[in-house]
Amino acid sequence: MVPETVRPVSPALAETSLSISEPAGEWHPAVCPLDCPDTCALRVRVADGRVVEVQGAPNHPVTRGHICHKVRRFPERIHHPERVLYPLRRSGPKGSGQFVRITWDEAYAEMVERFQAILATAGGEAILPYSFYGNMGILNAEGMDRRFFHRLGASRLARTICNAAGAQGYEYTMGGGYGTDPEDTVHSRLILFWGCNAVSTNMHQWLLALEARKRGAQIVVIDVHRNRTARQADWFLQIRPGTDGLLALGLMHVLIREGWVDPSFIAQHTTGFAELCAAVQPYSPELVAAGTGLRAEDVEHLARLYATCTPAFIRIGNGLQHHRYGGMAVRNISCLPALTGQWQYRGGGAIKGNSGYAAWNKQALQRPDLLPRPVRTINMNQLGEALLHAHPPILALFIYNANPAVVAPDTARVREGLLRPDLFTVVHDLFITDTARYADLLLPATSSWENLDLYKSYWHLYVQLQTPVIPPQGEAKSNFTLFKELAQRMGFTDKALQETEEEVIRQALQSTAPWLASVTWERLQAERSVKLAVDGGPPLGKLPTPSGNIELSSPRMAAAGLSPVPTYTAVTPPARFPLQLLTVPNHHFLNSTCANVAALQQAEGGRPYVDLHPDDAAARGIVSGSAVRVWNERAAIRLWARVTTDVQPGVCVCQGLWWDDAAQGRTAVNALTSPELADMGGGATFFTTFVEVEPLHRTDGGWALRDERFR
Repeated sequence: MVPETVRPVSPALAETSLSISEPAGEWHPAVCPLDCPDTCALRVRVADGRVVEVQGAPNHPVTRGHICHKVRRFPERIHHPERVLYPLRRSGPKGSGQFVRITWDEAYAEMVERFQAILATAGGEAILPYSFYGNMGILNAEGMDRRFFHRLGASRLARTICNAAGAQGYEYTMGGGYGTDPEDTVHSRLILFWGCNAVSTNMHQWLLALEARKRGAQIVVIDVHRNRTARQADWFLQIRPGTDGLLALGLMHVLIREGWVDPSFIAQHTTGFAELCAAVQPYSPELVAAGTGLRAEDVEHLARLYATCTPAFIRIGNGLQHHRYGGMAVRNISCLPALTGQWQYRGGGAIKGNSGYAAWNKQALQRPDLLPRPVRTINMNQLGEALLHAHPPILALFIYNANPAVVAPDTARVREGLLRPDLFTVVHDLFITDTARYADLLLPATSSWENLDLYKSYWHLYVQLQTPVIPPQGEAKSNFTLFKELAQRMGFTDKALQETEEEVIRQALQSTAPWLASVTWERLQAERSVKLAVDGGPPLGKLPTPSGNIELSSPRMAAAGLSPVPTYTAVTPPARFPLQLLTVPNHHFLNSTCANVAALQQAEGGRPYVDLHPDDAAARGIVSGSAVRVWNERAAIRLWARVTTDVQPGVCVCQGLWWDDAAQGRTAVNALTSPELADMGGGATFFTTFVEVEPLHRTDGGWALRDERFR
């Protein structure tokens, strides 16, 4: 349903190219807000109060004017005909998406009345904020919102859906998110993209790799399916899902067995080498080959390549951590650069994430001291369980920067929880998403280019300032403004809830992280993009590990009940569901963001596919293009088959998070995924999902899949 209050996009914009030969309007500097490592610097052309064109800023040292198709299509998203521009109140059943327009005064009054009643009868813990990084600006992702909910005494949310397991595994080794400066990777002689489809998810690292290749570097891709990056590699190693940690153990076995390690670096900058040697001894190339699906000689050759091509660089992706033992997999890989001393060479080392360098002053930014008392923490990966069974129950849910009815694991239970008649749900968004359809109040959100905000990358080393390029559309408000005004309506008089955007940015920059010393409000205003004061990568000898060194054996892991040294645990598929389902990113959406832009839907083939190996398809009587039923103990959904050798036998791959489409009988693929938590960090286990796939034939009753659980 499109509310009558939504303003349609102009026919001129809808029917013509975004590039106009004689540009009208003014160009403004901007930043890409997507949850993507590249955090591109942009230039945005505005004419008649509308964004009409987006280009990359050519002078940025890392992004260099190159941007993806998603961002080029941002004008169609910002001025989308279905954008919500006014506050709305639910007028039909929950889930129907039926709303009527109200005023902001009415919306605030209803929120205040409901929240105060809950505080009086059940306490603040009965209120849960649910958000992630639909907008990566710190003011609108982790600023005034956190302050408000802390002051309210609401339950806290563990925001662990994306990179928590891998970040924890890497931190056990390196002390935090400290890696190689991406700009230095043009000097690498060997680049391993490990579980990272960089062409689609980190395009500027791929461009830097291509520059390194021109200088003689080799590019090796380790992944579970032949994606866009794998197709362009010098060598593609296709391994079984969840066996990344096993391959890393095999490489360490060969490196140590052959003496291809750097004893001086190990002695000076690591602890636990003797324990690591004992731990990897059983992982022979033959054993590793049997588990990963590679040949033993492939393991030997990759180890030799890694040992002899210096500097060697590993880009560790997100996908491999979304397994039951994904944290340990990243932990294992993160030990490799230390063994051969790659950290001492320009262009050597690894990147899992570089967020540790730009460590904001989170105490000042989020103000956890406003909490009146300790409260419970709810893991966002288990939202369905929390909505249905938390005690005391969640009575109010405030969702922003997130679309959990599509993105969260086990979405069938999430939606069941959202249907609770006693749950008061507020959603702040730009669209009537699948989540917003369950809202009692739907509030219009600004786009990032209507806000003042501060951005850092979790990959490159530049901090960027965004100032508004267009005014708020309709009656939209930023997260910062909404929670500041709501605090005033609630009668909260704390100074922290009255501060301006500039004041909060200045506070966030007052950090003890030495690399942020070069970044000031004044420099950001003048330059818009300021590089962190990082010189040569991680602070070897001063890492924030207990020893100050790279920890190949970690006492903290032992204290947490984990193996202190790298290890591997296999996962066996259940007999009933023999196919392992991987729900990986596609090229044109960012999770569910941009999935409602028609041009990007068409670029992804117009509908969601599941890729099957020819052997698996033939055994089930499935042909390319046919509708199939994908199901397990949690749900059954409809997808379309694509038969390809890009995937291995026993594996199926679905790319992208598509919104529901009742006409096609399509619902979210994450209805199939598990809310089980990973081995570390409370991370998600999207890829430890097992299913069966079978041909689907339409009946007179249509596609009745949502209620089917078992056969």
